[in-house]
Amino acid sequence: MITGLSAVVPQLQMGNTDGDGGLFSRSAGPVAADAGSSFAAMLTRAAGDAIGTLQQAEQVSVQALQGEADIRQVVDAVMSAEQSLQAAVAIRDKIVTAYLEVSRMAI
Repeated sequence: MITGLSAVVPQLQMGNTDGDGGLFSRSAGPVAADAGSSFAAMLTRAAGDAIGTLQQAEQVSVQALQGEADIRQVVDAVMSAEQSLQAAVAIRDKIVTAYLEVSRMAI
């Protein structure tokens, strides 16, 4: 079975804004910190949803092997999981590209 990303998902948390070294400790103000927190929450929810979709596809596949689900249900679940995985890979690629662009900026 697919295990959760409990070790990775907490790393998506952006930290707090009270100046203890979190990501937004030197932000321009509370608006920037709130935007960062909501973005982190959105990424966390998206990762959780993708994991849930993959687990659902796996469960339906196991049910089909046991004779409890038909092929159409398996195909629907696997196609949905594939779409979620492709979206996650696309988001990861965009994040890596953005990071590389920022790292090349002159200071």
